[in-house]
Amino acid sequence: MVAPLAALVALQLTAADLGVVVNDADALSVATAQYYVQRRAIPDENVIHVRFAAGRLAMPVGEFDALRADVMRRTPAHVQAYALTWTQPYRVECMSITTAFAAGFAQAFCSQRCTATRWSPYYNSNAERPYDRFGLRPAMSIAASSVEAARELIDRGVESDGTQPRGRAYLVETSDLARNVRASSYTDATLLTNGAIPVEREESWLHDKQDVMFYFIGAARVTDLHSNRFLPGAVADHLTSFGGDLLGNRQMSSLRWLEAGATGSYGTVSEPCNLLGKFPNPGMVMKRYLAGETLIEAYWKSVAMPGQGLFIGEPLARPYGPPRNAAVTRAAYSR
Repeated sequence: MVAPLAALVALQLTAADLGVVVNDADALSVATAQYYVQRRAIPDENVIHVRFAAGRLAMPVGEFDALRADVMRRTPAHVQAYALTWTQPYRVECMSITTAFAAGFAQAFCSQRCTATRWSPYYNSNAERPYDRFGLRPAMSIAASSVEAARELIDRGVESDGTQPRGRAYLVETSDLARNVRASSYTDATLLTNGAIPVEREESWLHDKQDVMFYFIGAARVTDLHSNRFLPGAVADHLTSFGGDLLGNRQMSSLRWLEAGATGSYGTVSEPCNLLGKFPNPGMVMKRYLAGETLIEAYWKSVAMPGQGLFIGEPLARPYGPPRNAAVTRAAYSR
């Protein structure tokens, strides 16, 4: 096994730091939240119940502002991040709902004619407690199309903790020049991992790989996902305009990565053009995740301009951290 990277920070986010927001009008949200709270032993005081119409792709700004204000008012002061337990709505006008919850809705987070947008103060930060430091609570959606899929996603995240998986990172180049822009950073990404994981550069999408821990590519659609084996805790995303349009069909939804076995993914919900800062930096994600940060920390810290980007997955997955509490095991909870 390769040696892990030296720890970047002394303390990562835990269940005690995570607020779980559940929509009581959405049966899938309720079931997802109940299972997640059990599996992660989330304190009862951290669970925030709301009620709004489900089944919509987007939420109007006025409705969202009132919802977030209510959630913020009822969130314990010690909570540093949010897990949203619904799949839709996943945007607030031009913003992703995860960044809107984290920072509040603002037009400055949205693209205007392919320009840069507001930067996240959490980007490439070693801050241990983002709300205390920046007034920002990074959010991630535990997105799924069914209760079974949500439970499988949660199980993968919990069971990945402290396993030090012996997987590989795959950095894929494509002939799609507009979407292949991250390939320019692949050499730096390899250097940033410092030998902590084998890194392979590929020239076409993967198939029949049995050890996928990281998979980054630029493409509107990616095939053969289910032919690969994603290890518990795996991170995968594709740089394209509408990966965060989870239920749309213009391009491949980021949900396809989770359905294929990944534990975390990312996609934009409105046209970002191909500005690199609006997408995860592969080297930064890998460096921080391999150093023991949780999924929500490593992913959020890798995106400079997250306003249009939707973070999905199991927030507290921490495969390169210490072993999880043996008392919190899959056997302890029946489906």
